[in-house]
Amino acid sequence: MDFFKRYPSWLAVSVLVLLTGGYALLLAPPSNFPLHETVIVARGASASAVASGLYDARIIKHPSVLWFILRFSGASAHVHAGTYVFDTSENALTVAYRLATGAYGLPLVHMTFPEGVTVRDIAGRVAEAMPTISAQDVLALGKPQEGYLFPDTYLFPPDASAESILKTMRANFETKTAALTSDIQTSGHSLADIITMASLVEKEARTDEDKRIVAGILWNRLARKMPLQVDAVFGYIYNRDTYSPSLADLAVDSPYNTYTHTGLPPGPICNPGLGSILAVLHPTKTDYLYYLTDKNGMMHYATTYAAHQANQQKYLH
Repeated sequence: MDFFKRYPSWLAVSVLVLLTGGYALLLAPPSNFPLHETVIVARGASASAVASGLYDARIIKHPSVLWFILRFSGASAHVHAGTYVFDTSENALTVAYRLATGAYGLPLVHMTFPEGVTVRDIAGRVAEAMPTISAQDVLALGKPQEGYLFPDTYLFPPDASAESILKTMRANFETKTAALTSDIQTSGHSLADIITMASLVEKEARTDEDKRIVAGILWNRLARKMPLQVDAVFGYIYNRDTYSPSLADLAVDSPYNTYTHTGLPPGPICNPGLGSILAVLHPTKTDYLYYLTDKNGMMHYATTYAAHQANQQKYLH
Protein backbone atom coordinates (compact mmCIF):
# COMPACT_ATOMS: atom_id res chain seq x y z
CA MET A 1 0.00 0.00 0.00
CA ASP A 2 2.85 2.40 0.72
CA PHE A 3 4.01 2.03 -2.84
CA PHE A 4 0.61 2.95 -4.29
CA LYS A 5 0.43 5.95 -1.96
CA ARG A 6 3.77 7.13 -3.29
CA TYR A 7 2.96 6.28 -6.90
CA PRO A 8 -0.89 6.47 -7.14
CA SER A 9 -0.77 6.45 -10.95
CA TRP A 10 0.92 3.03 -10.89
CA LEU A 11 -2.45 1.44 -10.13
CA ALA A 12 -3.91 3.30 -13.07
CA VAL A 13 -1.21 1.84 -15.34
CA SER A 14 -2.02 -1.66 -14.12
CA VAL A 15 -5.76 -1.18 -14.70
CA LEU A 16 -5.11 0.28 -18.15
CA VAL A 17 -3.02 -2.74 -19.09
CA LEU A 18 -5.65 -5.18 -17.82
CA LEU A 19 -8.47 -3.43 -19.68
CA THR A 20 -6.54 -3.11 -22.90
CA GLY A 21 -5.59 -6.61 -23.93
CA GLY A 22 -3.66 -5.31 -26.90
CA TYR A 23 -0.82 -4.28 -24.64
CA ALA A 24 -0.10 -7.84 -23.54
CA LEU A 25 2.33 -8.51 -26.36
CA LEU A 26 4.18 -5.25 -25.71
CA LEU A 27 4.57 -6.14 -22.05
CA ALA A 28 5.53 -9.77 -22.57
CA PRO A 29 9.14 -10.76 -21.81
CA PRO A 30 11.50 -11.66 -24.67
CA SER A 31 11.59 -15.32 -25.68
CA ASN A 32 15.32 -15.40 -24.89
CA PHE A 33 14.91 -13.89 -21.39
CA PRO A 34 18.20 -14.60 -19.51
CA LEU A 35 17.14 -16.61 -16.47
CA HIS A 36 19.26 -16.52 -13.28
CA GLU A 37 21.50 -13.74 -14.59
CA THR A 38 22.26 -10.44 -12.91
CA VAL A 39 21.80 -6.99 -14.38
CA ILE A 40 23.36 -3.83 -12.99
CA VAL A 41 21.39 -0.58 -12.98
CA ALA A 42 23.88 2.26 -12.68
CA ARG A 43 23.42 4.91 -10.02
CA GLY A 44 21.96 8.12 -11.45
CA ALA A 45 20.94 6.54 -14.78
CA SER A 46 17.89 8.07 -16.46
CA ALA A 47 14.73 6.05 -17.09
CA SER A 48 15.52 5.91 -20.80
CA ALA A 49 19.09 4.71 -20.13
CA VAL A 50 17.79 2.04 -17.75
CA ALA A 51 15.24 0.90 -20.32
CA SER A 52 17.88 0.71 -23.05
CA GLY A 53 20.19 -1.25 -20.78
CA LEU A 54 17.50 -3.78 -19.88
CA TYR A 55 16.62 -4.13 -23.56
CA ASP A 56 20.27 -4.88 -24.37
CA ALA A 57 20.27 -7.44 -21.55
CA ARG A 58 17.13 -9.07 -23.08
CA ILE A 59 15.02 -8.37 -19.98
CA ILE A 60 12.38 -6.41 -21.92
CA LYS A 61 11.18 -6.39 -25.54
CA HIS A 62 10.49 -2.71 -25.98
CA PRO A 63 12.46 -0.05 -24.09
CA SER A 64 9.87 2.61 -24.94
CA VAL A 65 7.18 0.59 -23.13
CA LEU A 66 9.21 0.36 -19.92
CA TRP A 67 10.08 4.05 -20.18
CA PHE A 68 6.37 4.90 -20.58
CA ILE A 69 5.37 2.83 -17.54
CA LEU A 70 8.04 4.43 -15.37
CA ARG A 71 7.13 7.93 -16.52
CA PHE A 72 3.36 7.48 -16.34
CA SER A 73 3.54 5.95 -12.87
CA GLY A 74 5.77 8.73 -11.59
CA ALA A 75 8.54 6.25 -10.77
CA SER A 76 11.10 7.38 -13.35
CA ALA A 77 12.84 9.61 -10.82
CA HIS A 78 12.93 6.87 -8.19
CA VAL A 79 14.57 3.95 -9.99
CA HIS A 80 16.77 2.06 -7.52
CA ALA A 81 20.33 1.50 -8.67
CA GLY A 82 21.99 -1.80 -7.92
CA THR A 83 22.30 -5.40 -9.02
CA TYR A 84 19.10 -7.25 -9.95
CA VAL A 85 18.66 -10.95 -10.50
CA PHE A 86 15.85 -12.39 -12.63
CA ASP A 87 15.12 -16.02 -11.75
CA THR A 88 11.93 -16.11 -13.83
CA SER A 89 10.86 -14.29 -16.98
CA GLU A 90 8.84 -11.22 -16.04
CA ASN A 91 6.73 -8.80 -18.05
CA ALA A 92 7.64 -5.13 -18.36
CA LEU A 93 5.12 -4.06 -15.73
CA THR A 94 6.69 -6.35 -13.11
CA VAL A 95 10.19 -5.23 -14.11
CA ALA A 96 9.16 -1.60 -13.73
CA TYR A 97 7.64 -2.30 -10.32
CA ARG A 98 10.86 -3.97 -9.17
CA LEU A 99 12.94 -1.04 -10.38
CA ALA A 100 10.74 1.41 -8.51
CA THR A 101 10.70 -0.52 -5.24
CA GLY A 102 14.27 -1.85 -5.25
CA ALA A 103 13.15 -5.49 -5.36
CA TYR A 104 16.56 -6.82 -6.35
CA GLY A 105 15.89 -10.50 -5.84
CA LEU A 106 19.21 -10.65 -4.01
CA PRO A 107 20.09 -11.20 -0.35
CA LEU A 108 21.81 -8.50 1.69
CA VAL A 109 25.50 -8.08 0.85
CA HIS A 110 27.68 -9.63 3.56
CA MET A 111 31.03 -7.91 4.15
CA THR A 112 33.61 -8.50 6.85
CA PHE A 113 36.35 -5.96 7.54
CA PRO A 114 39.08 -7.37 9.81
CA GLU A 115 40.76 -5.40 12.56
CA GLY A 116 43.54 -3.26 11.15
CA VAL A 117 41.89 -2.81 7.78
CA THR A 118 42.78 0.42 5.98
CA VAL A 119 40.43 2.62 3.98
CA ARG A 120 42.31 1.44 0.89
CA ASP A 121 41.43 -2.15 1.79
CA ILE A 122 37.83 -1.20 2.54
CA ALA A 123 37.51 0.49 -0.84
CA GLY A 124 38.75 -2.61 -2.65
CA ARG A 125 36.43 -4.96 -0.75
CA VAL A 126 33.37 -2.75 -1.29
CA ALA A 127 34.03 -2.34 -5.02
CA GLU A 128 34.47 -6.09 -5.41
CA ALA A 129 31.26 -6.91 -3.55
CA MET A 130 29.18 -4.08 -5.01
CA PRO A 131 30.00 -3.33 -8.66
CA THR A 132 27.90 -0.15 -8.69
CA ILE A 133 30.32 1.49 -6.22
CA SER A 134 33.79 2.54 -7.31
CA ALA A 135 36.82 2.04 -5.10
CA GLN A 136 37.82 5.65 -5.86
CA ASP A 137 34.58 6.99 -4.36
CA VAL A 138 35.02 4.96 -1.17
CA LEU A 139 38.66 6.02 -0.91
CA ALA A 140 37.87 9.70 -1.38
CA LEU A 141 35.07 9.69 1.19
CA GLY A 142 36.76 7.33 3.63
CA LYS A 143 40.31 8.65 3.74
CA PRO A 144 39.47 11.52 6.11
CA GLN A 145 37.81 8.94 8.40
CA GLU A 146 40.78 6.55 8.61
CA GLY A 147 40.79 5.02 12.07
CA TYR A 148 37.12 5.72 12.76
CA LEU A 149 35.49 3.10 10.52
CA PHE A 150 34.91 0.21 12.86
CA PRO A 151 36.14 -3.21 11.65
CA ASP A 152 33.23 -5.63 11.89
CA THR A 153 30.85 -7.83 9.88
CA TYR A 154 28.12 -5.89 8.09
CA LEU A 155 25.03 -6.60 6.02
CA PHE A 156 24.31 -3.94 3.41
CA PRO A 157 21.36 -3.66 1.02
CA PRO A 158 22.31 -4.15 -2.66
CA ASP A 159 21.55 -0.49 -3.38
CA ALA A 160 23.86 0.81 -0.64
CA SER A 161 26.01 3.77 -1.60
CA ALA A 162 29.60 4.54 -0.62
CA GLU A 163 28.23 7.24 1.68
CA SER A 164 25.77 4.93 3.44
CA ILE A 165 28.37 2.18 3.93
CA LEU A 166 30.90 4.53 5.49
CA LYS A 167 28.19 6.20 7.58
CA THR A 168 27.21 2.79 8.97
CA MET A 169 30.81 1.93 9.81
CA ARG A 170 31.36 5.32 11.46
CA ALA A 171 28.16 4.97 13.48
CA ASN A 172 29.33 1.55 14.64
CA PHE A 173 32.60 3.12 15.80
CA GLU A 174 30.66 5.70 17.81
CA THR A 175 28.52 2.98 19.37
CA LYS A 176 31.45 0.70 20.23
CA THR A 177 33.54 3.48 21.79
CA ALA A 178 30.70 5.23 23.64
CA ALA A 179 31.31 3.05 26.71
CA LEU A 180 34.97 4.15 26.74
CA THR A 181 34.27 7.86 27.13
CA SER A 182 35.19 7.90 30.82
CA ASP A 183 38.39 5.89 30.21
CA ILE A 184 39.42 8.26 27.43
CA GLN A 185 38.80 11.33 29.60
CA THR A 186 40.88 9.96 32.49
CA SER A 187 43.68 8.74 30.21
CA GLY A 188 45.09 12.23 29.73
CA HIS A 189 45.00 11.76 25.95
CA SER A 190 42.62 12.97 23.27
CA LEU A 191 40.42 10.57 21.32
CA ALA A 192 42.48 11.35 18.21
CA ASP A 193 45.73 10.38 19.97
CA ILE A 194 44.14 7.22 21.39
CA ILE A 195 42.91 6.05 17.99
CA THR A 196 46.18 6.94 16.26
CA MET A 197 48.16 5.03 18.88
CA ALA A 198 45.72 2.12 18.69
CA SER A 199 46.23 1.93 14.93
CA LEU A 200 49.99 1.53 15.46
CA VAL A 201 49.47 -1.13 18.13
CA GLU A 202 47.00 -2.97 15.88
CA LYS A 203 49.64 -3.36 13.20
CA GLU A 204 52.56 -4.07 15.54
CA ALA A 205 51.20 -6.73 17.90
CA ARG A 206 48.92 -9.75 17.64
CA THR A 207 47.81 -10.93 21.06
CA ASP A 208 46.00 -8.82 23.66
CA GLU A 209 48.91 -9.26 26.05
CA ASP A 210 51.49 -8.10 23.53
CA LYS A 211 49.26 -5.21 22.50
CA ARG A 212 49.15 -3.92 26.08
CA ILE A 213 52.94 -4.25 26.45
CA VAL A 214 53.64 -2.56 23.09
CA ALA A 215 51.19 0.22 23.96
CA GLY A 216 53.08 0.78 27.20
CA ILE A 217 56.39 0.90 25.34
CA LEU A 218 55.12 3.44 22.81
CA TRP A 219 53.70 5.66 25.57
CA ASN A 220 57.07 5.36 27.35
CA ARG A 221 58.91 6.47 24.23
CA LEU A 222 56.54 9.40 23.71
CA ALA A 223 57.06 10.51 27.32
CA ARG A 224 60.83 10.48 26.75
CA LYS A 225 60.42 12.29 23.40
CA MET A 226 62.02 9.34 21.62
CA PRO A 227 60.97 8.61 18.03
CA LEU A 228 58.46 5.75 18.01
CA GLN A 229 60.27 3.90 15.19
CA VAL A 230 57.20 1.88 14.21
CA ASP A 231 57.85 -0.11 11.05
CA ALA A 232 54.17 -0.56 10.19
CA VAL A 233 53.85 3.07 9.09
CA PHE A 234 55.77 2.32 5.92
CA GLY A 235 53.00 0.09 4.66
CA TYR A 236 50.67 3.07 5.03
CA ILE A 237 53.12 5.51 3.46
CA TYR A 238 53.66 3.31 0.41
CA ASN A 239 50.13 1.84 0.18
CA ARG A 240 51.36 -1.70 0.53
CA ASP A 241 51.54 -4.35 3.20
CA THR A 242 55.13 -4.25 4.35
CA TYR A 243 56.74 -4.37 7.75
CA SER A 244 60.41 -4.67 6.74
CA PRO A 245 61.45 -1.18 5.66
CA SER A 246 64.68 -0.69 3.77
CA LEU A 247 67.31 1.86 4.71
CA ALA A 248 65.86 4.14 2.03
CA ASP A 249 62.40 3.75 3.56
CA LEU A 250 63.68 4.81 6.96
CA ALA A 251 64.68 8.18 5.51
CA VAL A 252 61.55 8.83 3.42
CA ASP A 253 60.21 12.36 3.73
CA SER A 254 56.77 11.77 5.22
CA PRO A 255 55.07 13.08 8.35
CA TYR A 256 54.10 9.45 9.00
CA ASN A 257 57.77 8.42 9.21
CA THR A 258 58.15 7.62 12.89
CA TYR A 259 61.94 7.28 12.51
CA THR A 260 62.55 10.86 11.38
CA HIS A 261 59.71 12.49 13.34
CA THR A 262 59.03 12.37 17.06
CA GLY A 263 55.52 12.16 18.43
CA LEU A 264 52.53 10.43 16.93
CA PRO A 265 51.95 10.46 13.18
CA PRO A 266 49.35 12.94 11.86
CA GLY A 267 46.58 10.35 12.04
CA PRO A 268 45.73 6.64 12.23
CA ILE A 269 47.37 4.23 9.80
CA CYS A 270 44.46 1.77 9.92
CA ASN A 271 41.12 1.15 11.59
CA PRO A 272 41.90 -0.54 14.91
CA GLY A 273 39.69 -3.01 16.71
CA LEU A 274 38.37 -2.65 20.24
CA GLY A 275 41.19 -4.80 21.66
CA SER A 276 43.86 -2.38 20.47
CA ILE A 277 41.92 0.65 21.68
CA LEU A 278 41.57 -0.94 25.13
CA ALA A 279 45.28 -1.83 25.13
CA VAL A 280 46.17 1.81 24.54
CA LEU A 281 43.80 2.96 27.28
CA HIS A 282 45.05 0.32 29.73
CA PRO A 283 48.67 -0.45 28.77
CA THR A 284 50.95 -2.74 30.73
CA LYS A 285 53.37 -0.55 32.67
CA THR A 286 56.97 -1.68 32.23
CA ASP A 287 60.43 -0.15 31.86
CA TYR A 288 60.71 -1.52 28.32
CA LEU A 289 61.62 0.88 25.56
CA TYR A 290 62.23 -1.57 22.71
CA TYR A 291 60.52 -4.56 21.11
CA LEU A 292 60.85 -6.76 18.07
CA THR A 293 58.95 -9.62 16.47
CA ASP A 294 60.92 -12.72 15.56
CA LYS A 295 60.43 -14.92 12.50
CA ASN A 296 57.85 -17.01 14.35
CA GLY A 297 55.74 -14.04 15.37
CA MET A 298 56.94 -14.01 18.97
CA MET A 299 57.71 -10.67 20.57
CA HIS A 300 60.82 -9.85 22.59
CA TYR A 301 61.36 -6.79 24.77
CA ALA A 302 64.29 -4.79 26.10
CA THR A 303 64.91 -1.86 28.40
CA THR A 304 68.16 -0.71 26.75
CA TYR A 305 69.34 -0.33 23.19
CA ALA A 306 72.21 -2.73 23.86
CA ALA A 307 69.75 -5.40 25.00
CA HIS A 308 67.60 -4.68 21.95
CA GLN A 309 70.61 -5.17 19.67
CA ALA A 310 71.29 -8.48 21.39
CA ASN A 311 67.70 -9.53 20.73
CA GLN A 312 68.09 -8.55 17.09
CA GLN A 313 71.20 -10.65 16.77
CA LYS A 314 69.58 -13.58 18.55
CA TYR A 315 66.12 -13.62 16.97
CA LEU A 316 66.47 -11.98 13.55
CA HIS A 317 69.71 -13.49 12.22
